[in-house]
This record gives sequence, C-alpha cells and structure tokens, in this order.
Amino acid sequence: MITLNCCNKNMLKNIELPDIGDFDEVEVIEILVAVGETIAAQDSILTLESDKASMEIPW
Repeated sequence: MITLNCCNKNMLKNIELPDIGDFDEVEVIEILVAVGETIAAQDSILTLESDKASMEIPW
C-alpha cells in the first residue's frame, strides 16, 4: 500500500492506496471533489493512472 496525505486546515488523513502494479510513480489524472465539498465513506476522491491501469480511489 501507498499512503497519500490529504489535508486541509481542520484535518489530516492518510489514505491507503491499492497497489496498481510495479510502478514507483503513478499519475493523478483527475481530482473528483471540490474544496469544501462534503464526502462520505467510499466516495471516489481521485483517479490514478499507470501505463497499464487507471483506478478511482475512495475516501
């Protein structure tokens, strides 16, 4: 698992990212939430992409 630090002025949360292959780096191709938007558990927050796959990452 990879850990992504997600923060704003009121909170800091580590988001564990699933392994999407044997890559040192993957690209964030889309951020699916806006600043100030309320999100629920399991809402997708961003999309990652490697050479072989793309994956939406839940909260």
